[in-house]
Amino acid sequence: MDSINRQQPEENHKDLQATEAGKKIKELAEKTNSCYFCTDIQTGSPLTVRPMAVQKVDEAGNFWFLSADDSHKNQEIKHDSAVQLLFQGGSNSDFLSIYGTATISKDKALIHELWTPLLKTWFTGGEDDPRITVIKVATKEGYYWDNKHGDAIALLKMAAGAVLGKTLDDSIEGKITV
Repeated sequence: MDSINRQQPEENHKDLQATEAGKKIKELAEKTNSCYFCTDIQTGSPLTVRPMAVQKVDEAGNFWFLSADDSHKNQEIKHDSAVQLLFQGGSNSDFLSIYGTATISKDKALIHELWTPLLKTWFTGGEDDPRITVIKVATKEGYYWDNKHGDAIALLKMAAGAVLGKTLDDSIEGKITV
């Protein structure tokens, strides 16, 4: 039996680099604005994972989060700065996995730029709460899974494929290198 990739009648793999990779990262990350933030990455051990809101993402593939300096994640980053970010924007598209390096700062200007009133839920002292830190994740590499023409076209192709007994989908995936 052929692999699913050999059954595709059109190209479904495209690796992205540099500017094109950064734009795809920003596009996919902004569709959900939240991710699973994984720290303490070790082979053979369960990942330490928590949901996090992305405060900012740029076209170079950098992410910014606000976090408490006494949180487990901050302590884990101080021990090992390698992190994994996992995004899911929709049920059939907009998936993104990012591996990168995290750094922590208390840059007041950046905290001010990233601050939103809803964050007072976690930082009861407001924007000047002394526990607030900024975590910057610089992407080293990643992988994406998306569709080429939007969810409606992807659904039509899947339905046609099911009727015809062929692998017809609108998927595209590839490695991301910034």
